[in-house]
Amino acid sequence: MNPYREMVANHAGWLEAGKQLPMGRGVGVGAGVYPASGPTVMVFSPHPDDECIVGGLPIRLQRECGWKVVNVAVTQGSRVDRQLERLEELRGACGYLGFDLETFGERGLEKVSGNARFEDPEGWRSKVLAIAGVLLRHAPEVVLFPHATDWNATHIGVHHLVMDALSHVGGALSTSLVETEFWGQNYSPNLLVEVDQQILTDMITALTYHVGEVKRNPYHLTLPAWMVNNVRLGGETVGGQGAAPPDFAFGTVYRVRRWQDGKVVESFSGGRVLKASDRPDALFL
Repeated sequence: MNPYREMVANHAGWLEAGKQLPMGRGVGVGAGVYPASGPTVMVFSPHPDDECIVGGLPIRLQRECGWKVVNVAVTQGSRVDRQLERLEELRGACGYLGFDLETFGERGLEKVSGNARFEDPEGWRSKVLAIAGVLLRHAPEVVLFPHATDWNATHIGVHHLVMDALSHVGGALSTSLVETEFWGQNYSPNLLVEVDQQILTDMITALTYHVGEVKRNPYHLTLPAWMVNNVRLGGETVGGQGAAPPDFAFGTVYRVRRWQDGKVVESFSGGRVLKASDRPDALFL
């Protein structure tokens, strides 16, 4: 018998069995308490749930280095009938992971897209000022936000919104910029971060607090496969074409640069692979 047939069957079986597993508070009320005495890392999330999906690096900074994680919920999604419900789901997910939560009212910002940037310049400016205010108030050491071609219109909009806010702030803020990816590949990443089994388990659990979304599309169950593929991809896009992939199972890729003196500058040359044994704050301090 071909042993790979059993392997494939086991994968399919787990995906099906996972649909019957409990969600949210049915799994647990918290992943642990991590005192935050270090700097702040901010995650600018286009939608509720992005804080869980791209959160591997912030969680490691939180747990290994005592950093404070602030999730900025830029929008609450486009469906008005789900916005208040999604806010409650988001509070549960952030509470589970120990993230602080920053929101813009109960419904978030509206019309955050690349098109809105040009179609409604006055409305866009008001959103830029709102993001700039959050940046200045928290003065984060690290800012996570989507890269410029992350496919989804809101993800692309959040990229431009954060960059426009940084331009507005200018030299009043120095911070590391960490561009994330989910819907569209970033073709110039320079960091691959290992995510261990415990952190991935907690990320999946936090995702299940977004009950309405994962019932529609159970992407919490495919998160491990996405992270396996990130290691395959990042092994070469970060490590170099033809390089051997690192010897770990799960990871996330990012692009790291720095906002300094009112402009974007490179943080380091070449690519970096951050293993579970490496301190993540060494990238930024």
